[in-house]
Amino acid sequence: MSQPESAVADAQAGGRSGQEPLAKLAERYGLRRAIARPRFPVYVRQLWERRHFILTYATSRNVSKYSSSALGQLWQVLTPLLNAAIYFVMFGLILGGSKNVPNYPAFLLTGMFVFTYTQRTVTAGAKSISGNLSLIRALHFPRASLPLAYTIQELQQLAISMGVLLVLVVITGELPNWFWLLIPVVLLLQTLFNIGAGLVIARLGSSMRDLNQLLPFITRTWLYASGVFFSIQDRVVTGAHWPQWVANVMYLNPAASYIEWMRDILIESYHPENGHNPPTMVLVSCVFWAVFALGFGFWYFWRAEERYGRG
Repeated sequence: MSQPESAVADAQAGGRSGQEPLAKLAERYGLRRAIARPRFPVYVRQLWERRHFILTYATSRNVSKYSSSALGQLWQVLTPLLNAAIYFVMFGLILGGSKNVPNYPAFLLTGMFVFTYTQRTVTAGAKSISGNLSLIRALHFPRASLPLAYTIQELQQLAISMGVLLVLVVITGELPNWFWLLIPVVLLLQTLFNIGAGLVIARLGSSMRDLNQLLPFITRTWLYASGVFFSIQDRVVTGAHWPQWVANVMYLNPAASYIEWMRDILIESYHPENGHNPPTMVLVSCVFWAVFALGFGFWYFWRAEERYGRG
């Protein structure tokens, strides 16, 4: 009789006689739970070993996502463009948001594309566990692979969107310069933040059934508070005559920080020397949120590894 079979037989006998608890019996035979949570360093190593699966899964989802629509992958660019057009009419023209904002079309487009990247990642992360229960229950793999794959999927779509954004920014009158070399740095920090935020939302979404219904309202509020279609500095300090610290608190919003830094890079007339927020504060905020969200997100998601897919 093999060791596992012997352990089962002993467990049944022990259960009838009440002589030895099952936990101690399993320990004596060297058995462990099938979905036991590994130590955190081991968990990270397992994720790295499955990097090819994560990339392939993200790519296949990207290809199939728009396969049933006539315009296909164009929707990942058309969606933020159409939203930007609506916000331009409503907030730029009707409500006068374009006043005192240099090159408002480039200003608005940059805010929309950068915010949409984070918004889509967070929204997708909320469904990454609850939408893949059959896969989770059928195969054994680090569950963080799923929100990571969803983030990579959005990053792949962003690569196309950023190409379109750069062309549109040039059309509005901005010329490429050496600052544009910092674009990958901003996107890297934002991606790290998105990974952490996606992991946190993925864990919450796995147990909170109503989260997907609440997320549209949460992300819409986040959109309005991130200065996507208005200048925080001009509207809060210059327009409303509020203290500077109020604007500084708003800049600590991670979405606002990444948007502000990208605008400083792409729009020449929006540089800090023209009266906008000091870049040091924005830079510190971007780095802090990237590091904090990534570290906390992995830890928070890993803590519930054994519970995903149950119930």
